[in-house]
Amino acid sequence: MAVVVEQTIHFSSSSLDLHSATRWPKLFPLIRPSVRVSGGSKGQILIDAALLPVQSKEVCVAAVGNAGNFSSKCLSDKHVTAFALDQRASGAHSSAEDIAAAIRDAGGSLEKGLVVVMVGERSRVEARGERTIVMEVDGELALDHVLNLLQNAKEETRSSLASIGELLEVFADSASVTRSTFHTEKAEGNPAVLHADGAAGFEQARHAVEKDLTRVMRQHGSREESVVFSVHYSDVNGLSRLENYIIAGEVASLLDKQNVKYRISSSTILDHEHAARGWATSVCPVPEKFLMAQSKPSNALNKRAEDLPPAPKRRGKMTSISFSDAEARNRIEAGCARVIEAEPAITEYDTIVGDGDCGYTLRDGARQILHFISTKPDVSDFPDVLNELVDDLEVNMGGTSGALYCIYLSALAQSLAKEASVPDALAVALDRLLQYTQARLGDRTCLDCLIPFVETLKETGGDVQKALEKASAGVEETKRLEAKLGRSSYLDESATRGVPDPGAYGLFVLLEGLCSS
Repeated sequence: MAVVVEQTIHFSSSSLDLHSATRWPKLFPLIRPSVRVSGGSKGQILIDAALLPVQSKEVCVAAVGNAGNFSSKCLSDKHVTAFALDQRASGAHSSAEDIAAAIRDAGGSLEKGLVVVMVGERSRVEARGERTIVMEVDGELALDHVLNLLQNAKEETRSSLASIGELLEVFADSASVTRSTFHTEKAEGNPAVLHADGAAGFEQARHAVEKDLTRVMRQHGSREESVVFSVHYSDVNGLSRLENYIIAGEVASLLDKQNVKYRISSSTILDHEHAARGWATSVCPVPEKFLMAQSKPSNALNKRAEDLPPAPKRRGKMTSISFSDAEARNRIEAGCARVIEAEPAITEYDTIVGDGDCGYTLRDGARQILHFISTKPDVSDFPDVLNELVDDLEVNMGGTSGALYCIYLSALAQSLAKEASVPDALAVALDRLLQYTQARLGDRTCLDCLIPFVETLKETGGDVQKALEKASAGVEETKRLEAKLGRSSYLDESATRGVPDPGAYGLFVLLEGLCSS
């Protein structure tokens, strides 16, 4: 985990003019084209027109935030219908009644009621008539947490104003928070992190996150009723995606060790008043009737050895499928060259949605393959050559990607020895791979590329172009899929939206190179 203690906000608060009451009404429609500005005597209210038709099914949610410290959640969330800026100091503050009127004027329905969540001085819940609930929370972290809680609540809760009122009362009574920031001074010879109980030297992310989470979890003690711990963390002032995912992974690991049910959410907060980088955590035990625990991501290779099918037996070369040395070598070199060339793009994607190492893993694997074939006078005996290559890659290619590639190539070596065609061999190897991984089509993994490629190649009798088109469509589809496996599945779906799965993209690049030669 990289620790950067210098300020990383590129522009000052004054140059960004984020506290201006007129700034956000201009920026929001640019960020979300569906947002419309509703002017009023007491301030401007922003309405997301795309959400208006669905609000008759659920309680309408509105947020009132601080312009200077506005959260990423209000920029990206698709369940908050209306936004307003906290302008109480200037006397131009939009009330819940103003927001309700603006939603109605825009054609929205408040049949199920309205919840307005706003930043205040303390957490409190107040009913305004029969159709409106106003909740004040202490700071942007609590605002983000409540918005996520309302988004992730069970459907029957989201559609009942009374149930939401109960849920918000639980949050106001039970939520606890902690905040840690990096410091320019050192502690214990290491970069310092300022925790709620003082400075401590930073050694590993696990220790820092555990210190914070243990502190807030201790406040909740043992409970008789069955609860789901809603845990929200915010990176403050721009931690990297990788650092965010490390925090998410450590939070989930620590909660797993405590054997509690949980749901994790996240956001980013810019705090121009206190410019230090860090993270903040909010925890609230929520009765199960309001919130469902998230399913735990499965490691694709996390099965016990006794649960796995027997490893493929290696056989000698007896195959009806033949390649010339030149053809095999040209295809392998072209595929590996494409992967190496695409490493920066793969790394960029994985930095956004994963650990940031997928591009390096695939690049290093490609280089190892090129080195391997350079030592072989003849690579036309594919079953034997693949078996030797797998032995080499098992040692020199790490990560989950390396393991999956080795399993598939090992199975392919055996199927090439007994099947009548390459499409048939690829299909048999795919079936074998699926016995070793829980990943399936639609799980946002490399299989979203491999499965359509192999299936189309077999269905069309070897039409490579159509197979590549289907594989490309599979990779494109991952931009819209929710991650179900791996570290990114701990995060909000909005974090991966619009970004292809790095493993699927890397595999497509490889297949494209192999087929182009």
